[in-house]
Amino acid sequence: MKNDTASDLDFFALLARHGNLSATARELNVTPPAVTKRLASMERRLGVRLMNRTTRRVNLTSEGETYLAHAVQIISQIRDMEEAVSSARAELKGLLRVNATLGFGRTVIAPLISTFAHRHPAVEIQLQLTDRPINLVDEQFDLGIHFGDLPDTRLNARRIMSNRRFLCASPAYLKQFGSPSSPSDLVNHRCIIHRQNDDAYGIWHFIKNRKSETVKVGGVLSSNDGDVVLGWALDGHGILMRSEWDLEKYLQTGRLQVVLKGINLPPADLFAFYLSKQNLPAKVRTFIDFLASSLERSSGPAS
Repeated sequence: MKNDTASDLDFFALLARHGNLSATARELNVTPPAVTKRLASMERRLGVRLMNRTTRRVNLTSEGETYLAHAVQIISQIRDMEEAVSSARAELKGLLRVNATLGFGRTVIAPLISTFAHRHPAVEIQLQLTDRPINLVDEQFDLGIHFGDLPDTRLNARRIMSNRRFLCASPAYLKQFGSPSSPSDLVNHRCIIHRQNDDAYGIWHFIKNRKSETVKVGGVLSSNDGDVVLGWALDGHGILMRSEWDLEKYLQTGRLQVVLKGINLPPADLFAFYLSKQNLPAKVRTFIDFLASSLERSSGPAS
């Protein structure tokens, strides 16, 4: 490992992101003692303690938080500078770090990245899949691909595709329990809850004639995995709220049926979130354009 300042910034940002000596060592292909030694060397040079160590974790001190904030900014500026210098090249190059949701990232984004990588072999792409949006600024991601509202006011967003939500249930469930005629009827039905991010579980919002209504629904089955709750709905366990990209093929075949057709639900549009920069790097801009054009031509399951 190099000991120059720029390399130290990258090293410290990586260690802060992992919060773990062993994980950092694995990514750098060194031993944990080497990581400890590198951190101690930085602290001696600066004359302050940057991190508190435990047996499993490292945590930033107040000085470490200040160092990390400046390090992230400087690293971003260096990447922008290199991008600007090489922007005249016909071939895209450099590191592109992408975060996406688990289900959609695995089934849709990963295959699209494969196609993009064939077209732009000089771009190094790191894809991280999580069950919730992460802090793109602090964790140095170029963009996040997620459904719903802007998670951070420091970010910009571009809508990649529209994605309506529906309530649905299997014919077997509706035959046994009937279909609700209004949102308030849902309190008497078995609802399947998809637990997402930090949203309040079982709180469903509806819009009719520009008036909003909120209903607290209940049921015996819930999961944070979209494929799991969809499977339960297909098995007849209750009423589920899911997006049209999830439901399309099942609605077409009749395995699921829409309920409360005249009621609108908040959309689950897909957005690409990226840092608020006046000049978006060419590799990021090209990748977002590629996603938008690819998803416009295709259909498939959402997260």
